[in-house]
Amino acid sequence: MLKRSIEKQVEKYLADDTHKILFIWGPRRSGKTTLLKLLASTRSVPVFNFDLLSDRELFLPTRDTLEKIASSHTVILIDEVQNYPESTIALKILYDEFHVKIIATGSSELRQKSTDFDTLAGRCTESYCLPLSVSEIDENDQKEAYAKENFQKNIAHQLQIFGAYPEVYTHPTRSESKKIDLLQNILDTYVLKDIITIYDLKNEKLAKDILTKIALQIGSEVSVRELANSLGANAATVSNYIEIFIKNYILIPLPSFKTNMRKAISEHRKLYFYDLGIRNILVKDFRALELRPDKGGVFENFIVSEIEKKRKNTHAQQTMYFYREYGGQEVDLVLEDYKKNYTCMEMKVSENEKGKDIFPLPHAFSTIHPQNYFKKITGLFIKK
Repeated sequence: MLKRSIEKQVEKYLADDTHKILFIWGPRRSGKTTLLKLLASTRSVPVFNFDLLSDRELFLPTRDTLEKIASSHTVILIDEVQNYPESTIALKILYDEFHVKIIATGSSELRQKSTDFDTLAGRCTESYCLPLSVSEIDENDQKEAYAKENFQKNIAHQLQIFGAYPEVYTHPTRSESKKIDLLQNILDTYVLKDIITIYDLKNEKLAKDILTKIALQIGSEVSVRELANSLGANAATVSNYIEIFIKNYILIPLPSFKTNMRKAISEHRKLYFYDLGIRNILVKDFRALELRPDKGGVFENFIVSEIEKKRKNTHAQQTMYFYREYGGQEVDLVLEDYKKNYTCMEMKVSENEKGKDIFPLPHAFSTIHPQNYFKKITGLFIKK
């Protein structure tokens, strides 16, 4: 089992004096349940699964009910917390009255589902458990330094084809057909049916069609209105489905950077996938990268998703954009920190290609390609 970066954050949380609630967000099948089971075995405590009505009923917001739980366990572990939005009140009581440590995982943030989530302000902290990052994979590798470069290139190739869900990546001997079957199961069972059920959506086919349309245009701006027209659907419905996929860590939104902030709100933005295995199962293409006409967009998605995973895993205070001039020239990725320092990146599948440096404000600029991607990504968000 690979050691995850979130484990260090959990260890620090458990060792600290704080008793704030620790929420860990991420998509289904990203390793959250595995993490809780590991903690349960080492701490000799149970995992309360809010998929189960019987476990939800143990967290009725009454003092007597919650006192029994708090007095019995040094740490309270809760899985799939999003299935019981009303638990916000119980968690607040546990924090205020009993000062017990609580670790709760969810595939959809409670703030999106509970009108009472704001009452936890100052009472909680948040972390993420996402599909595997290249940094996590590299840190678990025991190869000698001279073999690292080739290993890192192989990681990039594999993750661009089959993605980084732990159960897909951690079985290197599993056949390609088995990996594809597993990705299809994750898409059908967790990405689609699970989200459809949680949010009480009406049209699973529309949800899949929206994701497929987005998958076919990675690297390009997405117009909700055009997407809705092509599917014969209502624009507001399509927009709602997209926001749900964003909230559930399926899609990564990349808005357009505007030097005029009054014009910063735009219908158009780019949308990328947290996991390219899910993207590729939607377009039904698992060919080697060199055979694919979409390899430029796939590599761009790979870099954006890796930077987004690192941004969340390190709690970096950076905002991500793309930039486009009126003439059509663009910069693939712009990182902005809270002091308005800018880092611009162009993604190219060949190291011989050079991106054009057209960003209008003072900034650092670099081109990322398969030969230097690992160094570029791991060098980001390092506190000086």
